Amino acid sequence: MPRTTENSLRGSSSRRRRRSRTSRAELIFAVSLVEQHLREGGHARRRLSETVPIFLAAILEFLTRRLLELAGNEAQRRGTQSRITPELLDLAVYSNALLSELFQFITISRVAPAHH
Repeated sequence: MPRTTENSLRGSSSRRRRRSRTSRAELIFAVSLVEQHLREGGHARRRLSETVPIFLAAILEFLTRRLLELAGNEAQRRGTQSRITPELLDLAVYSNALLSELFQFITISRVAPAHH
């Protein structure tokens, strides 16, 4: 049978691997898990747009990266610690005005930051 455009397209689509929403969005945080938590938590009483879990996963990933970066910088600045501890996360949050406002009602560690 001669190869036509229709045959080529049909064959190539069946060989193509389906990629997850997480990999298509180039994220590490699982989009399907974020969507599951939104639905189970009752946050999606009505129809949930298919982009909402993707954006939320991206925001959570960004915040996590930023927090770890700031805490890692603080650990390097101190020079003696090779691990990021809850205290360092706490310091990183409360040293940054925007993050401090965002996390104002959240307790990261039970130890009060040194500058309070």
